[in-house]
Amino acid sequence: MNVDDTTSAAVLDQLQRQAADPQRRILFTGATIVTMDPDLGVIGRGDLLVEGNTIAAVGPALSADGAVVVDATGTILAPGFVDTHRHAWETQLRRIMPDVDDLGGYVMTTLAGYATVYRPQDMYIGTKLAALTAIDSGITCMLDFSHNSRTPEHSDAAVQALLDTGIRGVHASMGPHFGDWDRQWPGDLTRLKNQYFSSNDQLLTLRVATLATDEIAGPALAYGPDLARVAKDLGVGVSVDAVFGTSSSEAVLRWAKDGILGPDITLIHSTGLTSEAWKAMGESGTTVALAPTSDAQIGLETAIPAVDEALAAGIRPGLSIDVEVALASDMFTQMRALHAIQRMRAVNAAYGTDQQPSRITTHDVLDFATLQGARTNGLAGVTGSLTPGKKADLLVIQAEDLNNMPLNDPIGTVVLGSDARNISAVLINGEPRKWNGQVLDVNLAALRGEVHASREYVLNTTTG
Repeated sequence: MNVDDTTSAAVLDQLQRQAADPQRRILFTGATIVTMDPDLGVIGRGDLLVEGNTIAAVGPALSADGAVVVDATGTILAPGFVDTHRHAWETQLRRIMPDVDDLGGYVMTTLAGYATVYRPQDMYIGTKLAALTAIDSGITCMLDFSHNSRTPEHSDAAVQALLDTGIRGVHASMGPHFGDWDRQWPGDLTRLKNQYFSSNDQLLTLRVATLATDEIAGPALAYGPDLARVAKDLGVGVSVDAVFGTSSSEAVLRWAKDGILGPDITLIHSTGLTSEAWKAMGESGTTVALAPTSDAQIGLETAIPAVDEALAAGIRPGLSIDVEVALASDMFTQMRALHAIQRMRAVNAAYGTDQQPSRITTHDVLDFATLQGARTNGLAGVTGSLTPGKKADLLVIQAEDLNNMPLNDPIGTVVLGSDARNISAVLINGEPRKWNGQVLDVNLAALRGEVHASREYVLNTTTG
């Protein structure tokens, strides 16, 4: 905030004392507001009013009647980022293989090795660490592609971690690739939905997680009519991982023929697909989650994030983190990587010709990281933009910090200038989760002990 620490703590104290009031009002004043709403755009100096868990109004000189007022002069208000695909359970192993050579190296080390010894408490700790890190770096909504559900207790632990952190979480459940497990999936999804996801107005939502083909882990985990029927019966969406190459292209065309593509289906990566597959995806309204650093760094199929292919098919993709065992944890990295890679390719393709490069912009990648991410996660009407009526998932970014001042272009500053240290506050569903630069309600010493103990258990128990 544009206030000293004492005042900021006092404002937080006011907010917390009113936490039980479902009509609590918070008024942010004097900010540059990057709404990411196509109709509202950027407001050079304005106010934003939160009532309960909802954005009530955005505009100049809003009434402060009954509200806790936060002087946001010198800051940017922006929607929280939306992560469309992260394997959160792996987080206590983050950066254990930063120079992984290929997908096979990751699969055999992590999925065929470490994953097989995970206990429910390891699922909980990894997922909790991922969610707290997400909040710290401005990700207010995270899809946890939880593909290590060895028992019902493993699934329960992953869901509980999302609940305990207060993130807007999407639990995408899948059975493990290798090792012993209870074979309770996908049957256990009905219990999970009834136990944790019975309301349509809650922070957590459920999806079915699956793979594109049977090449890695066999047919039981591969998307097709059976799993599409499970999702339809549950009334939830589907996130399909490992979508790349010729075999996935053939699968996409089968799904189109079977009528099981559509807006509730998200295809992750989508690298190296044929033009016919992209045509089927675009015509069906299927969503796409890109993983820019994963595709490039791990070298998935073509190793080029498929943003040009998606846009050509009429699909505006969401962005994702993927695996912290080898990759960065934050959305700033994903936006910058995609922005640089696409613009490099565009200029390179036009070099030596009279053609003009077709380059994406900072607005595009911020749109992918917010509004399109929400749409990809099935939450377009809930989050992703600072639109009145949506839930109050928002960031306060310091625009006058050393690395950001002076503020010339707010979208450029968010995408190219900022990082987690500049995010002074995060609200999720109207509730402060980070304030004055600190994630709230975290006993860091205790968490550190749990993370280290879990990591040591996994490393010492894994064989081979």
